[in-house]
Amino acid sequence: MNRFLHIYTKIYSSFILFFTMNQNLLIILISICIIFPKSVIIESEFNITRLKYSGGGDWYGDPSSLPNLLQYIQENTQIKTAKNEIKAKIGAPEFFDNSYYYLTGHGNINFSKDEQKTLRESLLKGGFLHVDDNYGLDKSFRQEIKKIFPEKELVELPKNHKIFNIYYELSGLPKIHKHDGKPAQAFALFHDGKIILLYTYESDLGDGWEDISVHNVPYSKHLSALKMGTNIVINYLTQQYYDK
Repeated sequence: MNRFLHIYTKIYSSFILFFTMNQNLLIILISICIIFPKSVIIESEFNITRLKYSGGGDWYGDPSSLPNLLQYIQENTQIKTAKNEIKAKIGAPEFFDNSYYYLTGHGNINFSKDEQKTLRESLLKGGFLHVDDNYGLDKSFRQEIKKIFPEKELVELPKNHKIFNIYYELSGLPKIHKHDGKPAQAFALFHDGKIILLYTYESDLGDGWEDISVHNVPYSKHLSALKMGTNIVINYLTQQYYDK
């Protein structure tokens, strides 16, 4: 009995010491349990809608990226995800089935007047858009988003913004591909204090999410890209269901 009590005391003391030294981890675990209770996980699946667009850009680029990200999130968090992304034009019936949107490509982006209006309304009503520059869409994206939100400005997120450490501790936006050799930057549009649009520039997270064999991305960069993608999703869900 004394031997059992001694072992129990050591385990208990180690447990207390671990969480005392890792208060941030404890806070994250408690937050995740509050935000994503088991009942929610069972009843719904998180998904990402890839936006189709006109203008000549390859909206369909990096086809294995989103399925890989969704799988990584399911395997490494309490979030249950769909296996495959949704693909939709802005305003199509399937566009309204989801509120988390993703846009990427290399070329020009062009939205019709109706698409501009619909996307604006969706984002102002709680939707979220992640635009990932696959290299070559920067100029047209900035022009189009200014038409949609003429009153707003893209704001660069500092490296200590919570989106970089809300689940995984990252030192900023990962730099996956060289592109023009500029540092990776994350820009955002805000509404009522919440991020409604995230623009990842000179990073190419999509290439990092893809199967490693496609772009020969080192595993360390592949992993950092997936962690960043997970942070983006959790930041969005936290805004939706916790930051009221």
